Amino acid sequence: MATLLKGAAVADAINERSKADIPALAERGITPTLAMVRVGSRGDDIAYENGASKRCDKVGVKVKSIVLPEDVTQSGLLETIEDLNRDRLVHGVLIFMPLPKHLDGEAVRRALLPEKDVDGITSGSLAGVFTGSGEGFAPCTAQACIEILDYYGVDCRGKRAVVVGRSLVVGKPAAMLLMAKNATVTTCHTKTVDMPSITKNAEILIAAAGKANALGAEYLSRGQTVIDVGINFIDGKMCGDVDFAAAEPVVGAITPVPGGVGTVTTSVLVSHVVEAANRQNI
Repeated sequence: MATLLKGAAVADAINERSKADIPALAERGITPTLAMVRVGSRGDDIAYENGASKRCDKVGVKVKSIVLPEDVTQSGLLETIEDLNRDRLVHGVLIFMPLPKHLDGEAVRRALLPEKDVDGITSGSLAGVFTGSGEGFAPCTAQACIEILDYYGVDCRGKRAVVVGRSLVVGKPAAMLLMAKNATVTTCHTKTVDMPSITKNAEILIAAAGKANALGAEYLSRGQTVIDVGINFIDGKMCGDVDFAAAEPVVGAITPVPGGVGTVTTSVLVSHVVEAANRQNI
């Protein structure tokens, strides 16, 4: 049976690191502050906002919630972002995506300052990930994958790592973060030929395919470490991109869904806000 790489312990460790920085900031009159910008009332956005707010409160990060109407204009949203860019008391900004179809998401990404982009959506933040410059912040979910590997002592050096998925939210940045840890990385996607022959050779497998139970037994091999990023629902039950029932008897270790990567993501977000506050007040 595979070892379960549960996210709760990882999240707790990240939270403790973040909390340790709060007193020094407080002595300088600084309260790390996250502004969350939500357009409309999507249920999943509200759920994430509530979870992030609770996590921020536990660590000592202030939250400023900005809710704009569903029909907000492009100029109205950009003006809000510009106000947050100028606000020295706001250290991090989270903009809920996707936006309503009448809004230009790319223009919104360009408008946000990379130093306040704590969810890694701007080109500046992604450039930092791809160049290894340390500027900006990695997308929270991609970093959560690495935090789990680190916490459970998985040494990436020289390991064969495969990432299934090439989005800018998870796949591509996760591949870059693995390479920064000296893994040898292959990226698979919908056009990959004979994907199982590639994934079976991986020692570390990150599944970000975006499809429920897409990776079955034929994609897996004994002893692998599997990080399942997927959040899908079948008959109201949450499941990942990896067929857990097929994987658990085979692989060496795997993150559960729920209770894995998603549990860590909000803690990474909060840690980014604390780090942003430190960087902006050097």
